[in-house]
Amino acid sequence: MSRRGLGVRALALGGALALVPFAAGPASATRAATGPGRDSRPPTLRRGTPERAGLLAGHLRQLVADAERFLAPSPRHPWYAGAVLLAGRGGTVALHQPIGMAVRYSAYDESTDTGVEFPPEEQIPMTRDTVFDLASVSKLFTAILAVQQIERGALELASPAAAYLPEFAAAGKQDITVRQLLTHTSGLRSWLPLHAEATHEARLRRLWNEAPLHPPGSTYLYSDLNLITLQLILERLTGRTLDVLLHDEITGPLGLRRTRFNPPAEWKPRIAATEDARKPWSGLERGLVWGEVHDENAYAFGGVAGHAGVFSCAWDLAVLGRTLLNGGSYGRSRVLRPESVELMFTDFNTAHPGDEHGLGFELYQHWYMGAMATPRTAGHTGFTGTSLVLDPTTDSFLVVLGNSVHPVRGWRSGSAPRATAANHLARAVPVRPPRATAAWYGGMAHGTDATLTLPALTPTGERALLRGDLWWDTEPRADAVLLEASTDDGATWGPVPFRTERPGAPAREHPEGSASGFSHRAWHRVSAPLGPWRGASVLLRWRCTTDSASVGRGVYVTGLRVDDGRRRLFDEQRPRDADRLLVRGWTRSDD
Repeated sequence: MSRRGLGVRALALGGALALVPFAAGPASATRAATGPGRDSRPPTLRRGTPERAGLLAGHLRQLVADAERFLAPSPRHPWYAGAVLLAGRGGTVALHQPIGMAVRYSAYDESTDTGVEFPPEEQIPMTRDTVFDLASVSKLFTAILAVQQIERGALELASPAAAYLPEFAAAGKQDITVRQLLTHTSGLRSWLPLHAEATHEARLRRLWNEAPLHPPGSTYLYSDLNLITLQLILERLTGRTLDVLLHDEITGPLGLRRTRFNPPAEWKPRIAATEDARKPWSGLERGLVWGEVHDENAYAFGGVAGHAGVFSCAWDLAVLGRTLLNGGSYGRSRVLRPESVELMFTDFNTAHPGDEHGLGFELYQHWYMGAMATPRTAGHTGFTGTSLVLDPTTDSFLVVLGNSVHPVRGWRSGSAPRATAANHLARAVPVRPPRATAAWYGGMAHGTDATLTLPALTPTGERALLRGDLWWDTEPRADAVLLEASTDDGATWGPVPFRTERPGAPAREHPEGSASGFSHRAWHRVSAPLGPWRGASVLLRWRCTTDSASVGRGVYVTGLRVDDGRRRLFDEQRPRDADRLLVRGWTRSDD
């Protein structure tokens, strides 16, 4: 099952790309380039107001309010016992808010499907600095470490993994490449109960003997085994264990003091608890997991694994995100070159539409990125309730850390809190009308069919033309904006072909009268010939449709006018014409 399937129950790159290594050098010794002035450095994080971040405060307040709703039954059980929310843009963290409890339950009662709560005085509320088991968000750290080795010429994307790890070639895995491990196209199954083996050697033997389910490169299948294999490659290449690599190459240079494998015992009061882990829902009998890794396989590997096991806090993850948005540098330290970050944010899975993936990072996944999703929006989720989303288009970042398997994994359903938070942060980034004080906005509601209808007009010339400005960003292949016409007073409607143009790009024709997906978050001049309706009384409308799953940032229309030769039939800027618009589901917006 794809990651999207679990969540919701632009460039085609060849294998030869980036095989030439970049200049070598340890991350800790490589410094970010700086110019003569302070402002020439990429931004580092500071706390500030939404206004300083260029964000709308009301939408950030609503982000918190909606996140708090998931502390209540949603629909049957709380999605998490608590969470830490962090959102920002540029170098400004405009929101850093804890909600709920980091430790609430001592156990899970399966007979009543309820959580057994600690006494109130023993429960621990969330704080800004609460540390979380990141689960699969850990994969991003492993991917960064792998890309660093590509920079240094020690690892090549197109090379077989078995070139670095000969044992891996067994059972038909000899052709699986490093690139396929990083993009989940290796063909390996999603998971194996490696924790069931008694020794480390037996766990490795089971991995060596595992055969691919699909030919390498033929299928997208998200798999923990890919990142476990990358861990083994990295450790073989460097002679260092993954936890040492994490410290030496990422957390040390970036100053991430609350990010590590196997947190020490003194951290426990500041760590969010996870699950009452018992069979049959868990693979191991462990009781309340708190301060140790939740994932069974990572636990069996001693808490250090390529697919899971990293603990961190919201601020540290935001620093990591800011580093990547900066092109690999933070302050005076550089952990990746800009070319490497570009690879991590570029889709290698063009053969698998809907499963876009860079090196380690998932891309363009509306099911948890919500309206922040663009073809270059990068992120990842973790089974314990964690997520990181980075949008280079708006230079914004979102961290949602929840303990959604506390007290038991079965209580969580879908990814609604993540997507909801992302929708609010996307909405907080203003969309300013190009030539007017306000625009018509189709909104971000699910399952809508909003219409903006012009009054009946009768074009008489062959060159009659509808013009205006259009901005759209919708879930591709699911939601759309359509231009339609009716000559029977709205009883039936048909498509109106139109053209869109934006600065610096060629004009684009829309022969089916619709637009969907990503439009570069830019305003487009739109024009539609009305010659086919010459001599008829015609109604024209913009229609915005969304399904019940995910939504994009939405659709804006403004500056609508209809010219018939030298005669202007309609002009939205004239009050008498604006008053004749028939509006259903659209709102007037100046942001």
